[in-house]
Amino acid sequence: MKLCAVQLASRKGDLAGNLHRHLQAIQQAAALGAELVVFPELSLSGYEPTLARQLATPADAALLAPLQAACDRLGVQAAIGLPLPAVGGVRIGMLVLRPGLPALSYAKQRLHADEFDYFIPGDKSLVFSAGELQAAPAICYESMFIEHAARARAQGAQLYLVSVVKTAKGIIEGYEHYPEVARQLQMPVLMSNSVGPADSFISAGQSAAWDTGGQLLASLSEQHEGLLLLDTTANNAQAHPLVLAP
Repeated sequence: MKLCAVQLASRKGDLAGNLHRHLQAIQQAAALGAELVVFPELSLSGYEPTLARQLATPADAALLAPLQAACDRLGVQAAIGLPLPAVGGVRIGMLVLRPGLPALSYAKQRLHADEFDYFIPGDKSLVFSAGELQAAPAICYESMFIEHAARARAQGAQLYLVSVVKTAKGIIEGYEHYPEVARQLQMPVLMSNSVGPADSFISAGQSAAWDTGGQLLASLSEQHEGLLLLDTTANNAQAHPLVLAP
């Protein structure tokens, strides 16, 4: 199976503009043969906690219809990040759009300390079919606790999809942790990070893929948008540029 991590520079609070960029990325990933496309944390809104409440977008919002239509037309799944409204607040969410099927919803279960002022945690795990594999999503901070991945593995996950917004320091820590996850749990890890400004910091890219032995198969740059295509059958990964219209 071919999966694609999209390394994207989301524009602060620009839902419509970011959606258009998602559509372009999905189109390019599908042209490379990707069957599942994974975006960074809160990719649709940008990682902007102070704007989360006003940008919260329900899973059935009309705004998202073009994304579903693209997945239907291209026959791909797309895991997009967005703030999801919930009873009692807003969650750091991921929607898994599937061709011809209802979207699946997941929300970050373990929040970083500085996120509690803006978000509430999710309360449900998710393992879903991605071609011949079972995949489990993880969103940034929670992915740094091997217990999260181990629980997903126990629920049948064969692939760990990590959607993040990480600084250079966070990437260093991730590059130490994710190979251990892959080795200990015998499942590939695909990480999608953003680039550029996010909240009060700079996201440092370097989206990457690791095989079941913890070997780094490929990674993207620190600063540029791109596509990382992981072929689980051939056990290899390739980096491709992402070309987006202004």
